[in-house]
Parts: sequence; structure tokens; C-alpha cells
Amino acid sequence: MTGYGRAQSVIEGKKITVEIRSVNHRYSDYNIKVPRAYGFLEDKTREYMSKCITRGKVDIYITIESCGQTDKNIILDEALAEEYVTALYMLRDKFNLADDISVSTIAGFRDIFAAEQKEDNPETVWSMTENVLREAADMFIQMRSHEGARIEKDLSDRIKYMSTLVEKVDMFSPETVKAYERRLYEKIKETLGDRSIDDARILTEAALFADKVSVNEETVRLHGHFDEFESIMKSGEPAGRKMDFLIQEMNREVNTIGSKANDLEIARIVVELKGEIEKLREQIQNIE
Repeated sequence: MTGYGRAQSVIEGKKITVEIRSVNHRYSDYNIKVPRAYGFLEDKTREYMSKCITRGKVDIYITIESCGQTDKNIILDEALAEEYVTALYMLRDKFNLADDISVSTIAGFRDIFAAEQKEDNPETVWSMTENVLREAADMFIQMRSHEGARIEKDLSDRIKYMSTLVEKVDMFSPETVKAYERRLYEKIKETLGDRSIDDARILTEAALFADKVSVNEETVRLHGHFDEFESIMKSGEPAGRKMDFLIQEMNREVNTIGSKANDLEIARIVVELKGEIEKLREQIQNIE
């Protein structure tokens, strides 16, 4: 399911920004980008978000910038500085130069200084980042919830429509047997002419045919799948995988109806049911 969330906050001199995006995906896939100096945040962020999202391709971007104070320490190489001072005094004495050696003179030798990243306490940084991450995640989840509500309505409408189609199958199925019985009777009558027709044999053949083409078990199971589908949607829990399984079962029952029913109208309904199942399958990829 698609979603977006963003939050930013300045905490203890650090501007922390968290951005979350997601697109449809069959499984859960996280792509987390954090500043190199804060690599330890990646696992903690993945663990936090895995409790919020069970399905989808999620991109998470975290930036941390210093505000109003530096995040580096200046390190002085005292030994090297001492070597420079000694060399300067030797130069002064050898060439009888004016003694104007000062701090600014020594500061000109840049290699005696090094900038070192300040070490932050990982737990403190995570605590600050978690607050911003929570705010972004709340916005992200709210957006996904709104989309989920729209998808739920679409799925529910399709299930109700499919239920009406299956009811039509239940209505046409007995007529298929009666039509077969009439055709069989007319065919035998045409073959035998004026000779007597064994009505018992016709009824037996019709009963065998009825047993062969009966789809009652399949339609009962389909209605059960529809009820279960609606129940899962209302559970409020991640339901994508369960729905995916149910759709496979629906497809199996519809295929069986198509192979058993010897009726043009039922065949048309089967085609329409399979089309609706494919639309359900596509939508299921959009939810957790």
C-alpha cells in the first residue's frame, strides 16, 4: 500500500528529519538510509517500523544536522607542533632572524590540526530520532489507513456483486437438469417413434446427469469464502496474505463450476466471476 510521512524536529542542537515512503509489494522490504556516522540507527529503525508495517516496499530517509554548534573536535598534534617550533628557532639562530615566532605563525602549519567527529551517545541519539520517527510513522500510517478504507469499500462491493452472481448460478443450475431431461426425452421419442418410452430410465439418466453437473457444494463453499473475506476485512488486523489465500480458493471453486456446469448462461457467469477474482487479486497486492 502506498503511503508517505515526514517529520522534522530540532532536539539538543540537532535537526533530525525523517521521511517515509512506501509502494505496493507482496512482502516487506525496507530500504533505510542514515548518515554514515549514525549507522547504528538502521537496525533500530527497521525493528521499529516492522511493528508498524508488515507488507510493502518502504523507503526511510533519516538526516541529522548540527544546529548552532559544531559536531567536530579539533585535535592538535603536539609532537608535530613542537617539531615545527624547534625548526623555526633553529632557522632564527642560524640566519640571525628577528624573533617574531607566534601562535599565528605556528597555526599556519595546517597539518598539526585535525578535525574529529564528536562521538554521540548511541542511546541518546536513538531516543531523539525515535521521537521524530514516531511522528513521521503516525502520519504515514494515517495516510495508509485512508487509502485502506477506500480499498476496503471496493473489495466489499466486489464481494457483494460476486455473491449475487453465485446466487444466479444456484438459480440456473436446476434448470440445466430440467433442460437436459427434456432434450433426452425428445431425442428418445424421435428415435423410438410410436413405441413406448421408459420414463423410469429417463429419470435415472436425468438423476445421473444432475449428480454430474451439480455445483451446489461449490456455491455453498463460495458463499462461505465470501463471508470469511468480509470477516477478515473487519478484523482490523493485517489481512493481505489471508485474503490472497481465500482468493485462490474462490478461483478453484469457480473453475470447478465452469468445468461441471453444462449451461451457456452459467458459463457466462463463470467468466464474469473470474474477471472479478482477478480484480480482487490486484487489489489485494495493495494491502497489508
